[in-house]
Amino acid sequence: MDQQKKWNVDCVIYDCDGVLFDSFDANRRLYNSIALVARGTPLDDDELRYCHTHTVYQSIAHICREDAEYERRAQEFFRSNIDFRDFIPYLTMEPHVTDILEALKVRGISRAISTNRTTSMKHIMERYGLWQYFDVVVTAAHQAQAGGDGEPAGTILQAKSKPDPEGVEKILEALNARREATLYIGDSEVDMGTARSSGVRFVAYKNNALEADGSIDDHLALLEFLSDG
Repeated sequence: MDQQKKWNVDCVIYDCDGVLFDSFDANRRLYNSIALVARGTPLDDDELRYCHTHTVYQSIAHICREDAEYERRAQEFFRSNIDFRDFIPYLTMEPHVTDILEALKVRGISRAISTNRTTSMKHIMERYGLWQYFDVVVTAAHQAQAGGDGEPAGTILQAKSKPDPEGVEKILEALNARREATLYIGDSEVDMGTARSSGVRFVAYKNNALEADGSIDDHLALLEFLSDG
């Protein structure tokens, strides 16, 4: 990994959880509430790490371990009682997120999100005023035209869950971005696999254990990788 390398960049794709937001507490509260109803016990550390990087449906299956009764309880509780908006206040935006997004926007570099979140992403975009910073958002669950409430219109697209490359492919197509000029910013092995499977460069955020083309611990450090041309 050559930290002095500078790249011509058309597009930067961000993961959400662990990159744009510290969402560990929010996810712990969400999935513990499901686990306690389904099986009567909270998540252990390994289960929590899994749920932190996978879709809600994959996480429920993982929590229930193919026990049909557990899964019935979990799905019923999820459908009837869970409102993702209740957990959004427990998110903490990472430092300098809006600063780097504004800097990329000024440079004419497209910004996108590729996340394994589902319907909660629309509420996050609205609550934190992120539509003005992003051109495309890809989730693992639904497709809808976003915007409204005074915010600039954005697009939420559906794709297969990461590390499948479909989400990145949809972003590249929507933004007419060059694959070789696209960066993916992530913090997990799932993100690393997404970048590798889609053939874009991977920049690790706050995780030096990942194989990456670059590594940053602060969002503004990304500017060091961008060429002036």
